[in-house]
Amino acid sequence: MQYNVIGLMSGSSLDGLDIAYVQFEETAGTWAFEIRESACIPYPALWREKLSSIAGLSAKDYLLLHTAYGHYLGTCVNEFVEEKNLSFRVQLIASHGHTAFHLPEQQMTAQLGDGAAIVALTGIRTITDLRSVDVALGGQGAPIVPIGDKLLFPGYDLFLNIGGIANLSANQDAFIGFDVCPANRILDLLAAGTPKGFDEDGNLASTGKTDENLLGQLNTFPYYQLPYPKSLSNEFGLHEIYPLIEKANLSMPDALRTYVQHIADQVSKALVLLKREMGGKDGLHLLITGGGAHNRFLVEQLRAAVRPAGILCEIPSKNLVDYKEALVIALMGVLRWREEINVMHSVTGASKDSMNGAVWSV
Repeated sequence: MQYNVIGLMSGSSLDGLDIAYVQFEETAGTWAFEIRESACIPYPALWREKLSSIAGLSAKDYLLLHTAYGHYLGTCVNEFVEEKNLSFRVQLIASHGHTAFHLPEQQMTAQLGDGAAIVALTGIRTITDLRSVDVALGGQGAPIVPIGDKLLFPGYDLFLNIGGIANLSANQDAFIGFDVCPANRILDLLAAGTPKGFDEDGNLASTGKTDENLLGQLNTFPYYQLPYPKSLSNEFGLHEIYPLIEKANLSMPDALRTYVQHIADQVSKALVLLKREMGGKDGLHLLITGGGAHNRFLVEQLRAAVRPAGILCEIPSKNLVDYKEALVIALMGVLRWREEINVMHSVTGASKDSMNGAVWSV
């Protein structure tokens, strides 16, 4: 069975809207895919401001923004379809939306982007709200990409996505996964004063010095001692991590270098734990994707940190690095359309596997 799907992903780093047009082929339970077209649409300043200021909105204003963002997504899809000559070729849109609130301990998660608005503008069946059933079942609702790791990348043992938040998953007897630490969202905030607004290739970080006092404070946050399943909200990075770094009053290169080391410390610590739980064998293959995979200095530090553990790091093609999350969202939409499980309780801690997603049609 073949499916032609558009996946939409907006991450916590606020770098833009990722769109991937994917062709899936399923044969006797084995999945193949090809990302046929893709684009990252940078957010205009106004949308960046709106998406970073959600917490203070009234209920009415939040719902108005939810609707407006849905229309924005629908407009972006229509422009993408026209530019890529995809008219009448797309069977389904799967939209992650933009996470507004994530409070799994209170069994609530909310993603902006009204599916009714998307389907009204595009005329294409749309699936949204891909976390809520899992959260209602007591799960963390995150990470949700491991279903894609399991079905699309069976040749790897471990998976690291470095986006606004870094998360890991592992191909054990039962798939597991969890959020590790804030990543690009903090690095981009620290580099906000640069011409590009981010530390390209980690060049600035590579010239800095690690502040051991700050690093020690960062590494002792209670979250890092919690067992999985666990997940992070954007607020953890913005309200706890970033103010601590600001308080240290370091130069930009030193702050960036220290935070890169923090990411490397937490990821390597988590990987060593996972390796131990997987029997301790050497030669485990780690697939690294997400925007952070382009940060040369960060990847160098990660490679150095996990080398003693015998973990082999691999970075795939640029297209897969940049659009893996949109690819997996597209797959989750297909699974929902097929009325199949698309979130695994072994990853999230929910009481059972679940089929997530609201279906919108016209």
